[in-house]
Amino acid sequence: MVSRVRVWLNRTYAENVFFMDQLRRNPSDRAVEIHATHGDADSPVLAAADTAELEPEGLSPAAYVEYALDQCARRGIDVFVPRLHQAAIVAHRADFAAVGTALLAPTPEAVAVFEDKATAYEAVRSVGVPVPPWWRVRTADELLAAVEEVEAAGHRACFKPASGAGGVGFRVVTRAPFSLVHLSGFPSPYVPLDLVLEALEQADEPVDWLVMPHLEQPEVSVDCLTGPDNRIRLAVGRTKNGRRRGFTLHERWLEPARRIAEGFGLHYLSNIQFRMYGDEPVLLDVNTRPAGGLHQLSLCGVNAPWAAVQLALGEDPGEIVPPFLGQDYTVVSGPRPVRPVSLPQQRAEEVESLLPAVPSPAAADSVGAAAQVLPL
Repeated sequence: MVSRVRVWLNRTYAENVFFMDQLRRNPSDRAVEIHATHGDADSPVLAAADTAELEPEGLSPAAYVEYALDQCARRGIDVFVPRLHQAAIVAHRADFAAVGTALLAPTPEAVAVFEDKATAYEAVRSVGVPVPPWWRVRTADELLAAVEEVEAAGHRACFKPASGAGGVGFRVVTRAPFSLVHLSGFPSPYVPLDLVLEALEQADEPVDWLVMPHLEQPEVSVDCLTGPDNRIRLAVGRTKNGRRRGFTLHERWLEPARRIAEGFGLHYLSNIQFRMYGDEPVLLDVNTRPAGGLHQLSLCGVNAPWAAVQLALGEDPGEIVPPFLGQDYTVVSGPRPVRPVSLPQQRAEEVESLLPAVPSPAAADSVGAAAQVLPL
């Protein structure tokens, strides 16, 4: 009898409820039990898991590793998919192996390279992957000089934090003065340059931003599955052009993604993003974790989460080629269950009863915290 597989996801994105769904609907018909932890008691991943637990707040990376090792030992975790404190966790891979847990995460060296976008751009450029021109800035004077260089080349300037994920902190610079235009409609990523310079001049500490040209669509996110032998098992591009989404196997996107994933030890699941700079695809970002939209590959007949778990368990799924490419689609929000007690009550009145791991309820309230895909 084949034993069940116990998988843990820590403080992950709401969209990974679909990652969990795919693990349970795996083509091997293997029993999977999912443990989830989070700092937000109303995260839908807690309701979607078989067992759930609130994470302690304020732990240092080293203390979090000790917490994670204890979780793995007590819960009998076979495969741990770390997002929070990934760098500290992968540095202790041998300690997790000693308690019987495989880490579904890259090498420490790969995580270190791609934690900082400037370091990442330098590294991938050294292996022949095109990157956009970029300037690292920390002061108002440096920002102004970089923006002027970008504009002199005929481009619109944008900036983003040198470290971070998910588009947090991304802004596009405009020379238009602040006016009611900026206050109409929905909030926009466009910010007047004079206001940004004023904010930097008044700041108590420097920022750490990258300035570059605003790259054009399409945006192509290549989801990669790479073995610990540095060999790609799966690479599929997900295209984004406005609301329209689709898939591609074109080598102009897949070849540089393979070069990065195999060359830098991006083991298991990673996501490598490209955009257009003129007529050339250039690297936008590298995520050393499963992408939130990874489940969309199911439209191509691929279950990437399960293939990754197989690899982590030493069960090589071999090279995976999508049997077909799904039709173009769009993404809409959809309801997912949360735990039955509302957030303030959980934390103020019932925290003691919720902290132990418990089976997720069969019936719960709902929240529009994740996304579904619809064909176009």
